[in-house]
Amino acid sequence: MADELKLLRDANPVPADSPDFGDGPLDRRAEQRLRRLLHEGRPRRRARLLPALPGRTPRARLVWGLAATVVVLGLAVNAVLGGPGTQRAVAAPRPLTIQPHSSPVPLKDLVALADAAAADGSPGLRKGTHVQTWSLGLSDGEKPVTLPVERVVRWRADATHTELVVATDPSRPGRPVLTDEGDDPHEVADGHVISRTTYPPMWSDAPPEGTPPHTASGLRAYLTEIVRPEVDRSTAPLSTEDLFDAVGELLDHWTLGARESAALVRLFAQAEGLRPAGDVTDRLGRTGHAYVYDTRRIRHMLILEPRTGAVLGMEDTFTEAVPEDGVRPGAVMEYRAWMR
Repeated sequence: MADELKLLRDANPVPADSPDFGDGPLDRRAEQRLRRLLHEGRPRRRARLLPALPGRTPRARLVWGLAATVVVLGLAVNAVLGGPGTQRAVAAPRPLTIQPHSSPVPLKDLVALADAAAADGSPGLRKGTHVQTWSLGLSDGEKPVTLPVERVVRWRADATHTELVVATDPSRPGRPVLTDEGDDPHEVADGHVISRTTYPPMWSDAPPEGTPPHTASGLRAYLTEIVRPEVDRSTAPLSTEDLFDAVGELLDHWTLGARESAALVRLFAQAEGLRPAGDVTDRLGRTGHAYVYDTRRIRHMLILEPRTGAVLGMEDTFTEAVPEDGVRPGAVMEYRAWMR
């Protein structure tokens, strides 16, 4: 035993400055559980920045603490309420609308289409993501502000990866974009690079870093591991809200292949309360089938590609006013659009 202890101490698997130890930053799963504990019964306050961009995309894992609250306050005051002659830097996106006279497509019908599209296994699964995101920044006593970001993550064969984060809003091309980069919140030009980072080799078998399965049962277990503590996995079913949270996390790490997308559509078809709504045109101009479910104050919309069932985007919209946060019904809390 003494020899094993010496080996363990020499290896130092949990150094004092590890981000997973002591007062280091929370991982994504811990963030989700903490957010639920703090905000149970009221809408989630999006005090974080998520990224995206068509051709340039990565997801900025920025969880704002007290310093970030000051940043959002500055953004609200300087960019939204600004003085005479100050233009609003970023207009909050309007919620997506269902196309008139479009016929809702049941998920069971889309399962068959997705299975057929996945018959030859192409396209294949790829680690990395490209996502465009709008998130609502809330600060007590101030108007909400919308922060549009694009994030692209690409992995190399040697297990290193790069992340590019860009301030951009494709719905307002060429217009200034609001960013919280640095200590002084300000407008930047469309396409402004917020960060460009190369990471050393990384390996992990745990979701969402581990390779996702391409069967429905395997994928369900994988997604459950993302959002549930280990003690809950064997007994608690994956709720629709948990499923959406887990899928968002998965797609921020992986670009799914046809087989994984087909397995995911099967899970959506089994999700309680998820119903077809009709067709929509997303914020990148793509047509998709929309599926919605409601929780308290929030409507969640899922947008799937009509032929393959691949996830194009997700939108969370307030269905009720939140006066304490200055939020009106119909305000978009968060929107994410994933690209290949």
